[in-house]
Amino acid sequence: MSTRPDARPTTHPVGLRTRVVLALTALAGSAALATLPVTTASAAADGVAVQYRTSASGATADQSEPWFKVRNTGSGTIQLSQVKIRYYFKADSANASYRFACSWAVRGCAGITGTFGTLAHPTATADRYLEIGFTPAAGTLAPGADTGDMQLRFHQSTWQTLRQSDDYSFGATQTSYADWTKVTAQLAGTTVWGTAPEGNDPTDPTDPTDPTDPPGGGQALFDDFSYTGHTDPAISAHGWSVRSNSGGPGVPGATWDPSKVTFVNQSGNTVMNLETSTAGTGGTTRHTEVLTQAMKFRNGTYAARVKFSDAPRSGPDGDHIVQTFFTINDLKAPMADDYAEYDFEYLPNGGWGEPANILYTTSWETYNPDPWQAVNQHSESRTSFAGWHDLVVTIDNNAITYYVDGRHFGTHDAAYLPERPMSINFNQWLIDLNGQTSTTPRAYDQQVDYVLHIKDQVLTPAQVAAKVAAYRGAGTSFVDEVPAG
Repeated sequence: MSTRPDARPTTHPVGLRTRVVLALTALAGSAALATLPVTTASAAADGVAVQYRTSASGATADQSEPWFKVRNTGSGTIQLSQVKIRYYFKADSANASYRFACSWAVRGCAGITGTFGTLAHPTATADRYLEIGFTPAAGTLAPGADTGDMQLRFHQSTWQTLRQSDDYSFGATQTSYADWTKVTAQLAGTTVWGTAPEGNDPTDPTDPTDPTDPPGGGQALFDDFSYTGHTDPAISAHGWSVRSNSGGPGVPGATWDPSKVTFVNQSGNTVMNLETSTAGTGGTTRHTEVLTQAMKFRNGTYAARVKFSDAPRSGPDGDHIVQTFFTINDLKAPMADDYAEYDFEYLPNGGWGEPANILYTTSWETYNPDPWQAVNQHSESRTSFAGWHDLVVTIDNNAITYYVDGRHFGTHDAAYLPERPMSINFNQWLIDLNGQTSTTPRAYDQQVDYVLHIKDQVLTPAQVAAKVAAYRGAGTSFVDEVPAG
């Protein structure tokens, strides 16, 4: 049984207690990630127009600066969270990667998101796109109203000079705002403005943001956790350990109890359930963890569908519980620079100095357990994440990027890239017993539907969903093609 979890810090990396934090990347618009509903009828009746200008008009530039205004051309109010704009461009090289930023916006940069995609049908002037979206915090647009200025920019991750004169959506002479049909806009999933490069309409069924198999087919680990119980020999045969050894993180004296890892049927689909329980003392506290036996995972795409819980299944609420999906390797010495860890951590009742629910994504370089020092970068969102969520983190040679339910959550810098392979882990545990001091027994559940890793290949969240659907459509419940080491 691996003892790697013992190396996990019992104090969290973020917050006022952190002595060394190299950088902080907060989620733009860290209010709710959920979209507000728009009915099909209203979406069809409404429309938007997009105005564009460039603030960098040269054939080449350090960064491209497409600025936009979105105007409501319909007769009803629209939710900006239902609007997506695509700016199409030609990559400067096949391996080029890009970073998005918002310099200033009338409605605030916190309500604007930017993600990059690859076109299914490349043309001479476009093989990539920048998709601009809005969080619910961006609000609504009344009929005839516009967003005002959105001063956006993007650049190569290496900051090498980029050529924009051959970009489909670029207009060198557009130095003042005007309607621009070389960008497209979607409203509630329907293209309502602009013309995409030939064969690449955003709502065409072959568009890469729709479910399609990812190109290349990297070596994969997929498991939909179709087991009978924690003693099922297939669990070990498939490379998993159900933790039973003592140690941190969490409440001193707690037990890591394999029997609390169960597999339950939900509408014909088996999911893994991690139960954590306590009666208010270390001796009565039961934590749970499932992890891969091998540390063989490094760059690529990691994904899982996880159900977080805000309230206990039984008993009084309020415990400082942590529900997770993460990768990790062992800390060989305090502040060793070859340590790596990449976390999704949900705290439904707060903890680590937070008063209420919060979701963290954290990328680690290293830490010192005593005295506590941490070198990491994190993103956060202070809202409820109760329910099922699709969690994706991608790692390439330039950055670590996190997604929740298909939306960009945070991008962390190259300084935090892994130098050694890691294991894949799920656990649920109590930080302390200060959140709820009752001695009445209570139990919390975290559930996991599936896990997927694609080695050395960055997939979009849509491609992850397509890959999982393909496995399930073929009746494949487990595959592990990832080589050891």
